[in-house]
Amino acid sequence: MPAWTDSLPEAAKAYLEGRRLDEVECVVSDLPGIARGKAVPASKFARQDYFHLPDSVFYQTITGDWGEAAGDDGFIEKDMVLRPDMSTATAAPWTGDWTLQVIHDAFDSAGEPIPFSPRNVLKRVVELYTAKGWTPVVAPEMEFFLVARNTDPLQEIKPMMGRSGRPAAARQAYSMTAVDEFGPVIDDIYDFAEAQGFEIDGITQEGGAGQLEINLVHGDPIKLADEVFYFKRLIREAALRHDCYATFMAKPIANEPGSSMHVHHSILDTATGKNIFSGPDGEETDAFHHFIGGLQSHLPAAIAVLAPYVNSYRRYVKDHAAPINLSWAKDNRTTGIRVPLSGPSARRVENRLAGMDCNPYLGIAASLACGYLGMVEKLQPSPEFKGDAYAADEDIPRVMGDALDLFDNSNALHQVLGEDFARVYSIVKRAEYDEFLQVISPWEREHLLLNV
Repeated sequence: MPAWTDSLPEAAKAYLEGRRLDEVECVVSDLPGIARGKAVPASKFARQDYFHLPDSVFYQTITGDWGEAAGDDGFIEKDMVLRPDMSTATAAPWTGDWTLQVIHDAFDSAGEPIPFSPRNVLKRVVELYTAKGWTPVVAPEMEFFLVARNTDPLQEIKPMMGRSGRPAAARQAYSMTAVDEFGPVIDDIYDFAEAQGFEIDGITQEGGAGQLEINLVHGDPIKLADEVFYFKRLIREAALRHDCYATFMAKPIANEPGSSMHVHHSILDTATGKNIFSGPDGEETDAFHHFIGGLQSHLPAAIAVLAPYVNSYRRYVKDHAAPINLSWAKDNRTTGIRVPLSGPSARRVENRLAGMDCNPYLGIAASLACGYLGMVEKLQPSPEFKGDAYAADEDIPRVMGDALDLFDNSNALHQVLGEDFARVYSIVKRAEYDEFLQVISPWEREHLLLNV
């Protein structure tokens, strides 16, 4: 192997041991979380310190169009400088040759971070924590569906066919038999993850038909967001090997639960390494309550980031394993903000509002931003909720337009995430929302065509 590969992470070295590296995929996450970039021969990658992409990749909508009014000087598509973060180098084990993926960071021509690059947004938030002497720790949970191939958008999405020859069954949460139905796909997920050096904390069957959950071990927010970014591609590739699709839509199948990306948070004192959510005697601290208060106060404005598409809001349905409000409680999965059972050193706060369709960098950044604001502003949460939170009032936006209005009016959130990011994000999401509003749905044709 060439000399530059000596600096690779151990998993990447092991993957290439005794083999000739053919290609390197140089990638960056766009706003939806799609990998954009270039594939280059390994010999060329060894000679390049950076490559260029136009900044328009961050103005691209999920449909491939672009948001208008890219900047004060118009939409001129400036070149960005993309530099590799070699700590992210990992295998692409589904390819036909020996290929590595490397995540790149985006800079302008003066060397400043591009403010609307999702990875840079998360880095900005983490740096705010660092400046306070805090080290944020997160643990994301990834829910997704394995579904039958769907090549016609006019057809409903259906569960995949399991090993038994029957469609995947619903309402079989935590069933090992249900997990076994997807055994070949799961085997490939494990194999790909091992080749990439990712540690899976567990895989379980969730409540939906063909719905699975993968838990990741807690750690650094940027590293975990990188892993979720990689995992989405990994899981899709594993599914395609077995004639099915993996989808991370928030609500792919009517009358089934949606898919979330629950995020667990704890904050360490950087100097001591101790969890600031617990005091010397294991008691809950002011920082713990302020973090929850920040989530309750600022999450309504952040919902547009945690639930980035019109489909996202279909997930927030009573009694379907998704929250409908911002109540908080201990060991209560009906609330939007949950405190899992744990000892003092592992005390953490779980944000249950993010959908699996959100960009992992932006979802984690927005959630951490809300908690940060709570601690800085010393916000107090409401009293702990007792009982079934589905019986309480809804207090989160139910449609994309309302969520974007709240986001646009949140100066506090813009200050933490970055004003340029907030501007660009709103441009792109409003372009997507406007495009959606031009589509006439089957429901409208069925019920309005001859009746109104």
